[in-house]
Amino acid sequence: MRKIYITSIILLLFFVANSQKNEIPDTGISGLYEVMMGVEDLDYAIKYFGEFGFTVRDSSEMSKEDAEKIYGHASAFKSYRLQNGNIDSHGLLRLFKWDTPKSMGVGYVPPETIGQRMAVMKTEDIFRIYDTFQAAREAGGKWLPTYPISDDLFGLDDGKKSIFNRPVAVREMATYGEFFVHVFFQRYGYNIPGYGTINKESNLKTSEFTHHDFIISAPSMENISYLSSALGLKAEKEPKIDGDWLKGPKSVFMMKDGDSHWYQGFVSPNNICGKLKFFIPIGNKLDKSADQVVGAIGISLHSFYTAKLEMVHKLVTEHGLNPTEIQKNEFGEESFLFTGPAGCSWQIIKKSKTNNIPTTELNFELTKG
Repeated sequence: MRKIYITSIILLLFFVANSQKNEIPDTGISGLYEVMMGVEDLDYAIKYFGEFGFTVRDSSEMSKEDAEKIYGHASAFKSYRLQNGNIDSHGLLRLFKWDTPKSMGVGYVPPETIGQRMAVMKTEDIFRIYDTFQAAREAGGKWLPTYPISDDLFGLDDGKKSIFNRPVAVREMATYGEFFVHVFFQRYGYNIPGYGTINKESNLKTSEFTHHDFIISAPSMENISYLSSALGLKAEKEPKIDGDWLKGPKSVFMMKDGDSHWYQGFVSPNNICGKLKFFIPIGNKLDKSADQVVGAIGISLHSFYTAKLEMVHKLVTEHGLNPTEIQKNEFGEESFLFTGPAGCSWQIIKKSKTNNIPTTELNFELTKG
């Protein structure tokens, strides 16, 4: 009887420990707010992202002394915050023009290079996007677009296909470039309200950034568990292995036969959009993580916002992640910076509300299209 009692106590402690481990603090964290990247030519960058619907909403500059305090890089810079349409709750872009960049960044490299960052947006016409980048490649531009692949990611398709029972699916593609790495998707036969708002005024009919891909090197996804326990993001599922047997990953990541990677996604409880997806390639891959640093050219930093900045700073400190002190960034926002053990760098900003109200419930709406 005593043995059964002791066993029961051990099991109880096990379940309590696991429930505490999986408990997510209520940090009020946003969906991913900004992609932050260094650029060599500011005018070109503003014009380029303007084709996708981004416009400048704010600008500032900072001395090298203040830049070193906030970003850890002693270089003066100019900073521009861009927004796509009316969506100000997530999916923004911040451009840095450093006087002396710390590194030329990850650059034009093969898919699934360690340190690579990819930003994803919805489009109305994915083949127009593909043709645009393919033509730029043929003209000598450093772009490598993948052909748009169709798949039913959510099990929404049903029945024998005909003119009257059309596919319910999504087409997606990637464009690998020296300047930027994109992923685009177009939905057919369904919609997810709040997940990607097409800017009708944009030349390429695209949305804000909806989610973000990170190619990292780590022993396991445990290295990014702080995203839940310190920042308050929800892990969508347990980590899993994806690979060349899946149409989408094989095409988008240009996987060779036999290639695979670990995958895990995280999402804010306060916004279905601004999601993060992490990939740990299995096998030998080019490693450019030394160039994935704040102050570099290219995407090297991302931001979140929360009204509970002090709470998040305390949690990040308790996790041993060595954040900077809370101080004002170039836009006068209370914020702090830290880098996680897998090499991802974040700026957390104090912000209580946005004009655009984020969607918090994931719903699928079938359409007749």
